[in-house]
Amino acid sequence: MKPLIVGTRGSALALAQAEMTEAALRRAFPDREIIRKVITTTGDRRTDVPLSQVAKVEGVLDKGVFTKELEVALEQGEIDLAVHSMKDVPTVLAEPFEIVGALERAPVADVLVCSKAGGLDELPEGATVATGSVRRQRQLLWLRPDLHLVDIRGNVPTRLQKLRDQDELDAIMLAEAGLVRLGYDLTREWDGGLRAGVLDADTFLPAAGQGIVGFEIRSDHDDARACIEAITHGESMLLLRAEREFLRLLDAGCHTPVGVRSWIKDDQLHMAGRVFDETDESGPMESTSTGLAAEPEQVAGELFTNLS
Repeated sequence: MKPLIVGTRGSALALAQAEMTEAALRRAFPDREIIRKVITTTGDRRTDVPLSQVAKVEGVLDKGVFTKELEVALEQGEIDLAVHSMKDVPTVLAEPFEIVGALERAPVADVLVCSKAGGLDELPEGATVATGSVRRQRQLLWLRPDLHLVDIRGNVPTRLQKLRDQDELDAIMLAEAGLVRLGYDLTREWDGGLRAGVLDADTFLPAAGQGIVGFEIRSDHDDARACIEAITHGESMLLLRAEREFLRLLDAGCHTPVGVRSWIKDDQLHMAGRVFDETDESGPMESTSTGLAAEPEQVAGELFTNLS
């Protein structure tokens, strides 16, 4: 049996997620060799411009700044599957690529990291908060219009060090899932007196796919598909399908400030969405929907239709 080659980005978080994937594959296929191939993507290389501008500068489609090189490796047969943080993956994939599975979802909330406990409400008036996400920026200003927002790039350890080193920064925003996967204890103070305040995900809506590690393959790669299906967490995949369908209906790209929250209870899929206009500073459109968990695309369609 030929080795299964797993492609991943090289950041600390990406490597941690690749390790999770490889461990799951080894449990399911103990006699199969699993090989890791680390690939540098455009988004990893271009840290000199805001994340929202990388695609425009490089001529890459949507969030393809974090997937383009991995897809080239898939197409050329250099890797069998690509491991992704699904919030970084374009809504619509080009042929012949397909998302075919996902690990169990981690916590979905956003985290405000600063030197004081208490979270968003305790930030002083006019505080400077760093985030490269337009979704986070618009929700922050919607909840706290007095805040001053600046861009930030780099992996998690780099961003935390910038917060420690730059006196003009009061806080940065990160994903709870990434911090947990990297081993940060959100209940304790970190080096430099930093504290993590988890924002209520029902109030501060996360990105579509946030907290989900997903897998991309070539559609015709039946062996890779079978391997991924063996380790896929079914409920997380349903949530992923629903949230990505909502983005597709919105025709939402990396510049669209949109948050979406979904969960399953008693075979019912519940969704909440919040969308800001890209061109003005008006408040968001919001909606909710509920339907059968087995019909995620239909529930997402209702969420889209209900936007007001």
